[in-house]
Amino acid sequence: NMTLRLCCAWIFILLLPGLSDAGKLLVVPMDGSHWLSMRQVVEKLTERGHKVVVLIPEVSWQMKTTQACTVKTYPVSYTLEELDNAFHEYVTTHLKDLPFPLNVLVLYNNSVHVFHTFFVQCKNLFNSKETLQYLNQSGFDAILTDPIFMCGATLANYFSLPFVFFMRGFPCNLHYEAPQCPSPLSYTPRLFTFNSDRMTFFQRVENALVALLELVYCNSFYKDMIKFSSEVLQRDVSLLDLLNSASIWLLRFDFVFEYVRPVMPNMVFIGGINCAQRKPLCKVTHFPMKCDYVVSGSLVIWNFFISGNDL
Repeated sequence: NMTLRLCCAWIFILLLPGLSDAGKLLVVPMDGSHWLSMRQVVEKLTERGHKVVVLIPEVSWQMKTTQACTVKTYPVSYTLEELDNAFHEYVTTHLKDLPFPLNVLVLYNNSVHVFHTFFVQCKNLFNSKETLQYLNQSGFDAILTDPIFMCGATLANYFSLPFVFFMRGFPCNLHYEAPQCPSPLSYTPRLFTFNSDRMTFFQRVENALVALLELVYCNSFYKDMIKFSSEVLQRDVSLLDLLNSASIWLLRFDFVFEYVRPVMPNMVFIGGINCAQRKPLCKVTHFPMKCDYVVSGSLVIWNFFISGNDL
């Protein structure tokens, strides 16, 4: 799989301390579908001889022990039932068909609750002295983490380690804001506005207003985590401080499906690594409408229309 090879190559470059040594990598994943996507990369790095340790909470959904790498667990203060209830409420809210801006307000209130649940997880990690001692003595070369809840970024700053983000995207456009990518408001629609890249004057005004509010409500999302990170690192940190020190951004979406914008050299698009392994498509098939498609590499060509690599 070319995508996995590209992803492993970038991590290998960061890990390589010498010309012959394998690297030692600490993985701080996010639970659920995020881990299902990251697991393929972790297993491939282990196959290539790197020493990989996955740090997971004792209570989780999908992050079970695996023989492919070493797993280190730490105690948490919540139950699986509490985790299930928080996520069930979050999913139910997303399925409601609400108009803008009511959809933003409802999702915001619910997301704050979910974020708080996972921030507790990070506090439990730093409260585990035995876990911190183990990590400090292990001599890791780098950290691979899903940054959505910032715990991996805080841990990397705490141990002064380089870190790689492996992610699908951030709310509030943070995955472009933190690396300081230009993002012209006239052409790049903001989340929840449902505008295209061809906006009317009033849609551009709406887009600009949403952009002004983004960092405000994202700071509210991460308020508890920013405060906790400042305490752990013993210095004042902001949301962007935690993000913009990442060495490499591995972005799990395709550049061709995004609105045109410049990106930084350390941002690598690795579209195609999403949850479960896909079954191969047949080379040629016939739809009821008598329209053929041909699979070529990772693209599906449907007459003269390229529909993408996730079909």
